[in-house]
Amino acid sequence: MIRLSKCLALGAVCGLCLNCGSSTPSVQTGSSGASPSNGGNPGSSGASPSNGGSPGSSSASNGGNPGSSGKAGTNGSSGGTQNPGGAFNPPVMTSSAAELATALGRPPNFLIGMGNDLADDHNQDGAFRLGTTIDLHYAYLAAYLNADKSWGSWKDWNPNGGFINIITDTADAHGVVPMISLYSMAAAGDGVLAGLSSDVFEKGYWGDVKLLFQRLGVFGKPAVVHFEPDFWAYAEQQSHEDPTALKVALKANMPDCADLSDDLVGMGYCIIKLARMYAPKALIGFHASQWANGDPAATAAFLKKVGADRTDVIFADMLDRDAGCFEAKVDPNCQRGGDFYWDESNTKSPNFHEYIAWSKAIVTGVGRPMVWWQIPFGVPSETPGGTAGHYRDNRVHYMFSHIQEFVDAGGLGAAFGPGAGNQTMPDTDGGQFKDAVAKYYKAPVPLP
Repeated sequence: MIRLSKCLALGAVCGLCLNCGSSTPSVQTGSSGASPSNGGNPGSSGASPSNGGSPGSSSASNGGNPGSSGKAGTNGSSGGTQNPGGAFNPPVMTSSAAELATALGRPPNFLIGMGNDLADDHNQDGAFRLGTTIDLHYAYLAAYLNADKSWGSWKDWNPNGGFINIITDTADAHGVVPMISLYSMAAAGDGVLAGLSSDVFEKGYWGDVKLLFQRLGVFGKPAVVHFEPDFWAYAEQQSHEDPTALKVALKANMPDCADLSDDLVGMGYCIIKLARMYAPKALIGFHASQWANGDPAATAAFLKKVGADRTDVIFADMLDRDAGCFEAKVDPNCQRGGDFYWDESNTKSPNFHEYIAWSKAIVTGVGRPMVWWQIPFGVPSETPGGTAGHYRDNRVHYMFSHIQEFVDAGGLGAAFGPGAGNQTMPDTDGGQFKDAVAKYYKAPVPLP
């Protein structure tokens, strides 16, 4: 997987997933060069009407039922079994993939997205230069340790957290649904979960989560929020499948969630509670990682314990950068070992059917449709490796040739983007992605 973080808003990219091979941040082309940790403002271009506004709160926060029908992503409930996380008991979701697409204001077809593509002028972000209007545009948000050892985050990139509304309003102006990937739990280091018990970190974290949803409430239209790639996998491993075993300094640092438990269950439920209170039109989801456990049923069970079945979607990633980058072993961000170029005939391992089977097991276990995320842009080749900007990969080729397989596995959509610098991009892939997107929208695949 991959993570971006502050890199995202800058157009830079960070590595993800230690066990599956994380790496240190690397700068990607298209960056303004500003760094959120040194006073730079990555969101300063493309001023948004909401940029300086006060986020306030949505009408759903005044005592209304955050799980009531009529809100995006809230249809369907299993009703009131006792909630192990505390008094707040969000419903188990039952909305279908087609219903979720409709809740986002899109036709009920498999969704296509793109991200980690920010330009100085956000009207020139990569997703808006394809020549075809896609469904989703995602950007990363992150926390990080400043040089003076204080915690910083995306909220400082623009006044009052206005970066969110720069992203939402620009996407909306281009007819695209905005999507946010929050990647803050890795701020202390990949797989380092010490921040969970730190009042200093947790106060900042929960203030950011609430502000994110308040800003989406200001936007007032459908959006998608993807929570913490990699984090849930590390939490699963370090808690030994018991989310009550890892303590979270929640109650003292997020008054809205004082009724929830100080553990990972409370954390998951607090994310859901804040979303339903402050941004009822947002669809939210946690992240499933293939490397978390060899048994997808165990991963699905863990995610359900922290409330994933009460969110709207589940996210997963295939690979965080081009397979050829790992094969070439030149780029410092592509040094982990493994077989990353999958067999499209599905006769040799690793192959796509193996991954789709894992995905279906997660979808079935959690009970939520899946969005595959941060899929690399590389072009198929019989020759391993490649060069910077031209590494080989075949995920774009396979997915657009077999979308029905992903729909049948429980998919809602796929969002493409690089997870490190120097990767193949739509500007360097010979037109592969632009052509595939244009062809797809002439005959999109319906969702069930």
